[in-house]
Formats: sequence, C-alpha cells, structure tokens
Amino acid sequence: MAYSRPPLTELVRRRRADMLSRVDDEEAMLRRSDAEIYALVVAGAEHGMYGYASWIADQIIWDKCDDDTLERWASMWLKVPRKPAAAAKGPAVTFVVTGGAVVPSGTLVKAFDDVQYATTADSVAGVAPVVALVPGAAGNRAAGQSLSLLSPVPGVQTQAIAGEISGGSDIESISSLRARLIARVRTPPDGGSKTDYEQWALEVPGVTRAWAVPMEQGAGTVVVRFVRDDDVSPIPDAAEVAAVKAYIDAQRPATAELYVVAPVADPIAFKIYLDPATVAVKAAVEAQLRDLLLREAAPGVTLLISQIRAAVSNATGERDNAVVVPAGNVVSAVGHMPVFGSIEWV
Repeated sequence: MAYSRPPLTELVRRRRADMLSRVDDEEAMLRRSDAEIYALVVAGAEHGMYGYASWIADQIIWDKCDDDTLERWASMWLKVPRKPAAAAKGPAVTFVVTGGAVVPSGTLVKAFDDVQYATTADSVAGVAPVVALVPGAAGNRAAGQSLSLLSPVPGVQTQAIAGEISGGSDIESISSLRARLIARVRTPPDGGSKTDYEQWALEVPGVTRAWAVPMEQGAGTVVVRFVRDDDVSPIPDAAEVAAVKAYIDAQRPATAELYVVAPVADPIAFKIYLDPATVAVKAAVEAQLRDLLLREAAPGVTLLISQIRAAVSNATGERDNAVVVPAGNVVSAVGHMPVFGSIEWV
C-alpha cells in the first residue's frame, strides 16, 4: 500500500473528535474549552511528523531523493559518483613574436568574456598550449577566437589567436547523475556487455550520451560512439575520443578489441512555414527541434518526419505550420547521426 500523508485539516478533525469524545457533559466541555486549542497544537505537531515521514520515504528511492542524498547513494553504487568539472585545453594558441621572443609557461591570457587561460609550456615559434584556469564548459572555444595577454611579455604582441580549445565540462548535473544511477541499478555490470561499454563512456567528464555496437568491426570487436552535448560542438574531437578510449581500455575485458570513434554529424537544414512567424514563436520551434534531436538522435537512427512535425506543432504560440524540408524521414547511415543545422523560414 502506498504511503499516504493526511492533510492538516483531517488531522485537526481527528484530534478534535478524540478530545470531545472524552468530555461527558456540557459543563465539563465548558471547563475544558481550551480543548480546541490543544487539538490544533497536537494536530500541527502530528502534521510535521507526517511530513518528515514523507520526506524519509522519498530518500530511500533514488528517483525522488534530495540532491545530497542522491550523491550518497551514487557514492555506493557508481565507480564515478559524480563527474567533476574538467578544464578546457588547447594545443595551439598563436602569438605574434619578434626577435625570437618566447612566451613562457604560466603566461596568462583571457578571452573577450574574461575567461582566463595559462600557457602550459614555453612557446615554440610563437605557438603555446593553454589550459583554462577554472574548470567548466565556459572555457571551450572555437578556433579563431582572439585572446589577449593579461600582462606584457617582451617581444610579444598583446593579441593572440586561439586554435580550438575543448574538453571543458561543468560538474555533472543532478539529473544526469540520477539517470546514471538508475541505469546502473537497472543494468548492473555484466562482464563487458553492451551497456557496460556505454556506462563506462558516460563516466568520463563531459560525455552526455554514448552508444556501443558489438561486432561492428567483426567478431570480438566493440565500437563505442559518444557525444558531448554541452560543448560548442557535440561531436568530440580527437583528444576527447582518445580520453574516452583510454578510460574504457582500463575497464574492459582483455579479450575485446575496442574502437572508440566520433559520430559523423549530418546537419539537418530545415525549411518551415510558420504562422505566426514571430521571433518568439520561431525561437520556440527551434528549441523544440533541438530538444527532439537531443532525445531521439543517435548513430544510424531514422528520425521520423512525424516526430519533426509534432515538435514544430508543440511550439508555444504556433497556430499553423508546414515542414517543407525534410520532406520525409531522415535516415542516417552507420556511424552518422542527425544534428541541428539551420532553419529557413518560408
């Protein structure tokens, strides 16, 4: 039988009836007129006790427990209880130098949004690797962005150009941790099964979704693909692929041959008629389509046109629409997955 917490009004009614049942006559009732106050006070205390019992009931199951309780449960069930934040790194920031000047290791630079980085080695021909000072996704940068020195360095111009800076991730969200814990309880380790490989990939900071395909490259092989949805690009780069492979290599059975590869992105260029075509409704449609791809897109998946139409129709403020492109289901080849590309409004 499910736990049921009585409302306060019901508890007051019960206490009032209990107290009045102990009064024999009207004169006694008058002498004990403060019984109503006692009923309210006792019922209030009882209501608090029921509330505490209700809270305790939520803590013993992972799907409803509080955040700190969830982390305690995860520490007992998961090898990586909560993925920590990771600092973004970049192998090549290019400085303009004169006279063979060197940018020393530890030199600080910052981006336009004040995110700071430090060089991790002396520059060679004006090129130096960097790491973000503060772990988190905010440190990720697309190639070509400008960085500036915090303090002058002799023979080095103030402005520098960053190559891609990636690998930064925020501390794992509570919703992600809860999903991993529930998945671990439902599918316990199984000596190198498909779900084991997926869970191992998801233990790496920054990885948000992963798919394992046994025997794709022949008997005894496992191919793992993954994405990092919170990065600038969800498709991992070579360094991020190598990090996941190294982590899984330390967990997997020695007899398996492991391939870790990035999915090939197939951007969808939507063409949509929308009424009303206001900025707010357009933004709502884009949000719905991005959410659909986050939920349904996977390597080799077929994204149904009915799902796309439903996503557009579910946008807040939408009155009428027509999805012109794609005209039918979006079929992905092996290793390819659909991602959001653009929207043309017609």
